[in-house]
Amino acid sequence: MVTETATVRGLLIAGKQEQAAGGKTFDTVNPATGEVIAQVAKAGREDVDRAVRAARQAFDEGPWPWTAASERGRVLLRTAALIRERAEELAQLEMRNGGKTISDARDEVLGAASCFEYYAGACTRIMGETIPVSAPGLDMTLRQPVGVCVQIVPWNFPIVMAAWKMAPALAAGCTTILKPAGQTPLTALVLGELLYQAGIPEGVVNILPGPGSTTGDALIHHPLIDKIAFTGSTEVGQTVMHAAADGIKRVSLELGGKSPSIVFGDVDIESVVDQSVYSVFANAGQDCCARSRFLVDEEIVEPFTAALVERVRRLRVGDPADESTEIGPLISSDQRERVEGYLELGQHEGAQLACGGTRPQDPDLARGFFLEPAVLTDVHNDMRVAQEEIFGPVVAVIPFRDEEEAIRLANDSAYGLSGSLWTRDIGRAVRVMQRVRTGVLGVNSIRSVFIEAPFGGFKMSGIGRELGMKALDLYTEVKNVYIACEL
Repeated sequence: MVTETATVRGLLIAGKQEQAAGGKTFDTVNPATGEVIAQVAKAGREDVDRAVRAARQAFDEGPWPWTAASERGRVLLRTAALIRERAEELAQLEMRNGGKTISDARDEVLGAASCFEYYAGACTRIMGETIPVSAPGLDMTLRQPVGVCVQIVPWNFPIVMAAWKMAPALAAGCTTILKPAGQTPLTALVLGELLYQAGIPEGVVNILPGPGSTTGDALIHHPLIDKIAFTGSTEVGQTVMHAAADGIKRVSLELGGKSPSIVFGDVDIESVVDQSVYSVFANAGQDCCARSRFLVDEEIVEPFTAALVERVRRLRVGDPADESTEIGPLISSDQRERVEGYLELGQHEGAQLACGGTRPQDPDLARGFFLEPAVLTDVHNDMRVAQEEIFGPVVAVIPFRDEEEAIRLANDSAYGLSGSLWTRDIGRAVRVMQRVRTGVLGVNSIRSVFIEAPFGGFKMSGIGRELGMKALDLYTEVKNVYIACEL
């Protein structure tokens, strides 16, 4: 088992654990206790340059881009097997580093393994096509790896997001430099080690923990990279797009959300409420897909809100290691204060705090960054709490009059990532799901993200699609080749 230790966790550059060139480290903290669980090397510009050059050499001169697709698949499959062998160890580490409930952490570790398994199978399905052209000869397309990829992942789903980024890039034959979030670097470092154990060649995978403002900035501006893949806030995504313009680097962005859950009056209220609470409050609301706006038919808004408040009050906030815990802590003290600030702002704007929003009274939780899940009522869609991503355990209940207003309110957002739609009327479901401008949508379900299906957003929620076979488009270039019949 991984044990809590003061030992400095090194950077992973070209398959070797190394300390930062400048000797700097940073603490990583258990959000449930506020205690330091490890020190981690902080990558500086010199470290970034070494890692990028290692990845560049591995791509330009190494075997990985030209390794048989079936062999690349076998390496990814061995990686998945190693993740599964160490699943409980990784889940415990993810729980301590990210504050996740142990049940969620286990699911996410297994989800990372499944992701590598999926792209192991995808390696031999990266195909081109033949095209009839006007000249005599043969015209065909090839799908070739895009090159050296910088991949920056957030702290809310550390090992899953690392798998989502790395597995398709490696399947395509790219080389990678992964920068995990400063708060949650530990499982990413272990994942890098497992990839080398599985047979990844030297330099193909590099892991560089450090702050976005320094490590991330040096990575996205490095002239030797070909592609930037970023998951995080929309504001930082804009910075990434500006950086990508220098050198016309390829870029994909998975950004923020303010997703609606549209509830029509013909539903079973108790059933919808019971499912929907997890679409908001799982992972303490720290999810870009969180359905943080409940748009509810005004005919049922009162009984729906009463049932929602009663259900939210029963959610168990507590120690993530306790199997019965449903809601763990927020990632940091700063994040909790940010959420509390939004709750104050919402009430100042005229919303009512129907429940939650306070720190638990349990003395055993006092050192952690816990917050009781909150429901805001009397919310109008133009309020900041209905428009801005809070990224915490807060939901706003907003009534609508009819189908047209429900669609208008759902689309009245800068974001367009995810959402849910609840109705027994199949015709209404088809009409509404087509007009709601989100990249993914669950009808009569809180689920909308699957490894096998494309994931991404409209509008300011991002560019490109991760997961499924579509993710391979992010990591390949299309080359057209014409072969003449004769000289």
